Amino acid sequence: MTVFLLFFVLVTVMGFLASRWRRPDDAQHLHEWGLGGRSFGTWVTWFLLGGDLYTAYTFVAVPAAVYATGAMGFFAVPYTIIAYPLVFLFLPRLWSVSRVHGYVTPADFVRGRYGSRGLSVAVALTGILATMPYIALQLVGIQAVLDVLGVGGSGNWFLQDLPLFVAFGVLAAYTYSSGLRAPALIAFVKDALVYVVILVAVVYIPMRLGGYGSVFDSAARKFSAPGSAGKLILGPDKQWAYATLAFGSALALFMYPHSVTGVLASKSRNTVRRNMAILPAYSLMLGLLALLGFLAIAAGVGKGVPNFNSQLAVPQLFADMFPSWFTGVAFAAIGIGALVPAAIMSIAAANLFTRNVYKEFLKPGATPAEETRVAKLASLLVKVGALAFVLVLDKQAAINFQLLGGLWILQTAVALVAGLFTRWFHRWALLAGWAVGMVYGTWQAWGVSTPKVKHFAGNSTEIPGIGQTGYIGLTAFVLNAVVAVVLTLVLRALKAPEGADETARADYSAEAGDEALEHAPQPAAAH
Repeated sequence: MTVFLLFFVLVTVMGFLASRWRRPDDAQHLHEWGLGGRSFGTWVTWFLLGGDLYTAYTFVAVPAAVYATGAMGFFAVPYTIIAYPLVFLFLPRLWSVSRVHGYVTPADFVRGRYGSRGLSVAVALTGILATMPYIALQLVGIQAVLDVLGVGGSGNWFLQDLPLFVAFGVLAAYTYSSGLRAPALIAFVKDALVYVVILVAVVYIPMRLGGYGSVFDSAARKFSAPGSAGKLILGPDKQWAYATLAFGSALALFMYPHSVTGVLASKSRNTVRRNMAILPAYSLMLGLLALLGFLAIAAGVGKGVPNFNSQLAVPQLFADMFPSWFTGVAFAAIGIGALVPAAIMSIAAANLFTRNVYKEFLKPGATPAEETRVAKLASLLVKVGALAFVLVLDKQAAINFQLLGGLWILQTAVALVAGLFTRWFHRWALLAGWAVGMVYGTWQAWGVSTPKVKHFAGNSTEIPGIGQTGYIGLTAFVLNAVVAVVLTLVLRALKAPEGADETARADYSAEAGDEALEHAPQPAAAH
């Protein structure tokens, strides 16, 4: 507990000091608070994106999935490997056009590219909707640590959840004060702790358990037992589900607003490209992290405990196997691993609300200072909403909604990614495709049930026309794209009016310092 608290105090101090780090001449612009002034170089961006994408929930949920289901839980490893070559193709283009036109959010780009307020607000609201349960799941990660420490819990008593209130009260305060600079600075501590803890865990714990041969033997016995819910090796009936979930998740990863926020905070196009090349180093860490699920099985975590919560497998493994001081280090890695992404996610959601709802519909004449003030308040409300989400609803509900979040955010990919390469799609067709994908995906996910969970119990169901079980989000994405293509052909044949495109071809390859940037509008006046 002492070690855990010391690290928590350290990152709290760093969070408030971050307001002095790279202090801008004028902090009253949204791109200064919400994008760190677009000034982060290669290493800061690498730590920021790593802290953003590899969260406390990743630390808890990936090994928990391996602990509960075996091989299926490893889908997270290939999906992060697939993602980076894909996004290498389009994220530099998004950075360039956003720099030229002062875009702060992906919905800003959609608004400028298609001249469609409706499509822009659809992308913005989808981003906020998908981000909220993701923030809530960071709380689930902290709760798992607090539960094992004996000071957590999601009951109704104020004192029982007081540590959670304190953690997110501090998070809210330094995020409000320092904006994106706070999680960027804290990410250095978070990532260093995560790497140290995982490397020690995958060497030290197997030594205590008799080596990896013994670990895999224990996992094989568990998954071969009658009534087991998982398999050590995927069977033919799970391969489509595994592959489609990995590919669909890869497509969705950089559609999340917090991922885009980390990219747009980079100071140059080449910074983005270099990061897409070196970020796969985290995938190595993720593979080692997944092995902790098997280590928990071999260590007997949860054995004989009725209805053991697999989300507690890793914290309990650390508590059982590490000396108490290093358990504090490990728990600090998980706790700080929740604070960094939660801060970035709340900032990203606040940027979306401010630029694409408040400024677009409520007060088009808002000044830069007013935009920043509204974004700060919105980030507080987002965190309060996430906290209420976890305290009021069951943890399983938070997990279910996060599964929906991935499905939903994937439906913005057609408009966003296609728009970076072509203006062929019609804005109304893209809006219709988005709506069809959202409705179909949500409806299909609603129908997935288990004996314990009535609705939203999983992310896979039968793919129409193929007869194989696959990821619902990818099926909805394909349906979304088909509708967008067909309706574009129809609307072009009918000569339906198209919105104005404010971008130019050269904008998509512009670099910081290019002549085009010298005449770019200020971010506050992008629309």
